[in-house]
Amino acid sequence: MDDLFDDLDRSSPVPLYFQVARQIERAIEVGKLPPGSRLENEIHLADRLGLSRPTMRRAIQQLVDKGLLVRKRGVGTQVVHGQVTRPVELTSLHDDLAANGQRPSTTVLVHEVSTAAGEVAARLAVPEGSPVLHLRRLRCSADEPLAVLENWLPEPFTDLAEETLAERGLYQVLRSRGVGMRVARQRIGARRGTAEECQLLGEHRGSPLLTMERATHDDSGRAVEWGRHVYRASRYAFEVTLVDR
Repeated sequence: MDDLFDDLDRSSPVPLYFQVARQIERAIEVGKLPPGSRLENEIHLADRLGLSRPTMRRAIQQLVDKGLLVRKRGVGTQVVHGQVTRPVELTSLHDDLAANGQRPSTTVLVHEVSTAAGEVAARLAVPEGSPVLHLRRLRCSADEPLAVLENWLPEPFTDLAEETLAERGLYQVLRSRGVGMRVARQRIGARRGTAEECQLLGEHRGSPLLTMERATHDDSGRAVEWGRHVYRASRYAFEVTLVDR
C-alpha cells in the first residue's frame, strides 16, 4: 500500500485524514484494493506514514461509515464486496445474489405458524384467525449481513420447512411447489433502523435503512406472500429502468 499515499500533501489545508480516506477510496474504485483485501493494522500504518493514530483512525472510520470498509474481529479491516445493486423485478433477493456470484446465505430467526390478524389478513386476503406461516430471516451476501426479511404466507404454505428456507430462497421454494408468481405490488422507502435491526446488520444504532414491502400474487390472483424487509443503505440499492412512452 506504500504507493497509495505518495500524494499526501502535509502543507495542504485539506485535512490529512480526508486525504488518506480519499486515496484509499480511489484505490477501491479502480480495483487496486479489490473486495476482500485487508488493510494493514491502522496503528502500524499510522506509524509507517508518520501520521497520528487518531488521524488514521478517523480516515478508516470515514470509509467504514460509507460502507467501503468493514472491521472484523480477529481479521482486521477489509474492503467490502461492493454495494449490491438490484433491479426492481419479480425476483427474490436470494436469486439475485446467487446470479451475481454474491454467495447468499440465510439465518432463520423466526419460523412459526401464527394466526392472521389486521394488516397480515388484509394483505393476504384471508379471514382473520386463519393460520399463516411467519418468517424472519437474516440474509447475508459474501458473509456480510445485508437484509432482514420478514414474510407471511397463507395456509397452503405453513408446512415449509425451516431447513429448506435456510438453504434456498423463498421464491425458489414456492416455484418448486408449482407456484407461478405473476404480479407483485411493491413499496420502497427508508427509515432509521431499530436497535435490533442495526445490531443484526452491523450498522450503528439509528443508521438509515432501505425498506421494501411486497405482496405477491400467483397466476390465479391469489396472494402467496407478503413481506416487509429492511436493507443496509450502505450496501444495497434498487435500480429502476425508466422508458419514455
